[in-house]
Amino acid sequence: MTTLAVPGLHTGRFRDLEALRIETPLATAEVSLFGGQVLSWAPAGQEDVFWLSPLRAELPTPIRGGVPVCWPYFGRQGRGGDMPAHGFVRTLPWRLASAARVPDDTMVLELEAPPLQDLSLRLHMQLRIGHTLEQRLTTTNVGGETVRFTEALHNYFRVADAEKVRIEGLAGLAFLDQNDGGNEHVQQGDWTLHDPRDPGRSDRMFPGAGARYCLVDPGMRRRIALEVGDGRTAVVWNPGESAAARMPDVGPHWRGFVCLEAANAGPDPVELAPGATHTLVQKIGTLPLP
Repeated sequence: MTTLAVPGLHTGRFRDLEALRIETPLATAEVSLFGGQVLSWAPAGQEDVFWLSPLRAELPTPIRGGVPVCWPYFGRQGRGGDMPAHGFVRTLPWRLASAARVPDDTMVLELEAPPLQDLSLRLHMQLRIGHTLEQRLTTTNVGGETVRFTEALHNYFRVADAEKVRIEGLAGLAFLDQNDGGNEHVQQGDWTLHDPRDPGRSDRMFPGAGARYCLVDPGMRRRIALEVGDGRTAVVWNPGESAAARMPDVGPHWRGFVCLEAANAGPDPVELAPGATHTLVQKIGTLPLP
């Protein structure tokens, strides 16, 4: 482990991945510069909020778990089938531009993704790591024409059993079901994996969704609260047992996570004028169940 100039910030290895390690009185966290990906975050005295696959493939295969950054497109939206899913930056080396520990012990990291050839967009991310985790994904158009893009912060939230959790904040919203050819349906009550129309799996995109969601996990006795700024789309994904068996980096571990994602995707792309910026923000916190 190498200690950097900022107290509580080190370089080291986490699950055999090179990472920036954050250790403060408020939290511990691990951030990979490969993909600019948060791998772990645990508020003081709590268990990790994120799931990281124990079956992870060798790099440069994308890291399964934590918070992958999907940019400049989500899925393969607007792209051919030969393009990598969820964009390019999740398999590129990012740069730590600056780091600081502010007076309340929050660690603030500024990371930059490398420029992409023939793309006039630049990507910067700020992480504020403390009692809560805040991510700010800022896109700037440095070109002379308006550019349309999609994006997501693809949270893999760790849960005791995906079949026993629910997500509040989605009831009554229309969603596009990717397991049903993108057809539109309406969420009946809180989200669970037990939807009678298609039980045991979920690949749902909620366009025009709200900004506050809560994942309730009775097995871990906690609520994970997600607040989103300038992210018009919510995505909820878990492959379920059958599909997970065909995924070498998920397999039997599908019960250990639910993805609840802050996004601008589907019918909610971002159109960015020359010289303009757009920032997708998410803030994650935890509360014990009563």
